Amino acid sequence: MRKNNLMILVVIGVTTVMTSCKNGTAAKQNVNSDTASKKSTATEISLRKNVLTAEEQKAFTPDSVLQNLKAGNKRFVMNDLTKRDHSAMVRNAYKAQYPKAVVISCLDSRVPVEDVFDKGIGDLFVGRVAGNFVNEDLLGSLEYGCKVSGAKLIVVLGHRSCGAIKAAIDNVKLGNITAMLAKIEPAVVKSQDFKGEKTSKNDDFVEYVTKNNVINTIETIRSKSPILKEMEDKGEIKIVGAFYDLKTGEVIFL
Repeated sequence: MRKNNLMILVVIGVTTVMTSCKNGTAAKQNVNSDTASKKSTATEISLRKNVLTAEEQKAFTPDSVLQNLKAGNKRFVMNDLTKRDHSAMVRNAYKAQYPKAVVISCLDSRVPVEDVFDKGIGDLFVGRVAGNFVNEDLLGSLEYGCKVSGAKLIVVLGHRSCGAIKAAIDNVKLGNITAMLAKIEPAVVKSQDFKGEKTSKNDDFVEYVTKNNVINTIETIRSKSPILKEMEDKGEIKIVGAFYDLKTGEVIFL
């Protein structure tokens, strides 16, 4: 009889422990599930999904856009880029676009323009050509971006160690590259007052020519586009130059 009672007690004890373990496991699973759900919700909330609207674009001034790009570059340098839901932004942007700025950049793959300024879909117009100069096609694109589509700022963005600048310094002759480099050559000529070795191996000289090329491009925009010149004179847009440092990710406005 005692043995039977003992067996009953053992069975009851084991059953109680197993039930407790199951309940504990279930509780942990519920907690983990709730935590994961909260994290997922928090992530979704923190993702940017909206694109610029006409009202937001209209509210910008050239100076506020410039400050906005500077702030974005600081986030890029600090590796603190805005988290975006690109799929949602694609869906939200397909009907219209209201970018705040136009950037004329070099072709160089190491200059990811939107990332450099922490911008996403619908934020910027970007025109790219090796050596970041302008011709009729790019001038027309700039006029479209500002006069037609309402962008408030034009940024001509040169960068460190630019291959096109080095090729222009070396007077490279190769296919269509020859004609392209002729657009950059005036900056090389303008830079002959540089004190030091005037070769493509001298990084300081290359940087000097690059910055002069940016200045030349801005002057070309003003002289070749009466539309943009008038907009700038009226304060509707601003045209600025900048230099991107490949080593640090910093954009230095000239």
